[in-house]
Amino acid sequence: MAEAMPFLLERLHAAGLTDAVAAEPATGGLAAVAGIARRADGTSVFVKAFEEPPSEDAFAAEAEGLTALREAGGVATPEVVLADRDLLVLSVLRPRPDSAAFWEEFAHVLARLHTGTRHARFGWHRDNWLGRRRQVNTWEEDGFEFFARHRLLRWLDERRVREAFDAADRAALERLCDRLPELLPPRPACLTHGDLWTQNVMAAPDGRPALIDPAVSYTWAEVDLAHLWTTAPPPEAQVFFERYAELTGLDRDWRTRMPILQLRQHLAVVAQFSPDWGAADLVRATLAPFRRRR
Repeated sequence: MAEAMPFLLERLHAAGLTDAVAAEPATGGLAAVAGIARRADGTSVFVKAFEEPPSEDAFAAEAEGLTALREAGGVATPEVVLADRDLLVLSVLRPRPDSAAFWEEFAHVLARLHTGTRHARFGWHRDNWLGRRRQVNTWEEDGFEFFARHRLLRWLDERRVREAFDAADRAALERLCDRLPELLPPRPACLTHGDLWTQNVMAAPDGRPALIDPAVSYTWAEVDLAHLWTTAPPPEAQVFFERYAELTGLDRDWRTRMPILQLRQHLAVVAQFSPDWGAADLVRATLAPFRRRR
C-alpha cells in the first residue's frame, strides 16, 4: 500500500490539486486505491482512484449517488470536491462510533430514506457501479422482474461466477428467481444506498450517521437491510434492527428473507474477488432448497 500513495498524489496533481503534499492509506475499500491527502493549508481530503478505471463515468455516478442520498433522502454524505474519470475527491468523514445511541440514530436516518423516497418504478436513470462491475439499472415496472433480471441473473455471465457454479447451481438460481413472488412480499421501490455494508456507515463531522460508496437505485428497502444484517454488524447495532423494524412496520419474518436478498451481493463478490471470503458457499447454501433431487 505504501507504493499506492505516490500514485494518488500524481493523480491529484494531474487533476489540478497541486497543493496536495502527502497521502496516507485509508482502510475499508476493496475495489479502488484510497487515501487521505493532506493539503498545504493543513486541511485534508479523501481520495479514491482506480489504477484502471472501469468506465469513464464510474466516479461521476458515485458522486451523483452521494448527492441523491443527501438531497432526496436527507442522509449525511461527504461533500464532492472533484469527480472525473480518474479521481474522486471528497471531504473527510469521521470513523463510526459503535455505540447503541449512534446505531439507533442511524435507524431513524435509514427509515426516513426508505419511507420518504418511494417511486413508481424500479431502477435508475443510468447504470452505475458496484465495485468494478456495472450495476444494471434498466427501469422495470415489476420489482420481482427487476431483482431477478438485474440483481441476480445478471451475474451469471461473469467469468468468475461461471467458474464457481455448475449447471445445477445455475438452474437452482433460475428456479429461485421464478419463485420470488412466493418467497418475498411485494414491496414498493424506494431510493436505496445499494452497497450498505457496515464499512460504508461512517460519521459526519458533527457526529451524525453518514454514508459513503453508494450504488443507488430505486428498489426494495430490504436490499439495504440485508447487506447490513449479513456483514458482521457490531453488537451495539442490534438496536438498529429493532428500531428500524418498528419505524418501517416490518413483519416478524423479515430475518428469514435476508439470505435471498443478499444473494445479489454474494454473487457480486464472487464476480470480483478471489478469494471470495466464503461468498460462493453462502450462495450454494441459499440455493440448496431449489435444487432438484434425483
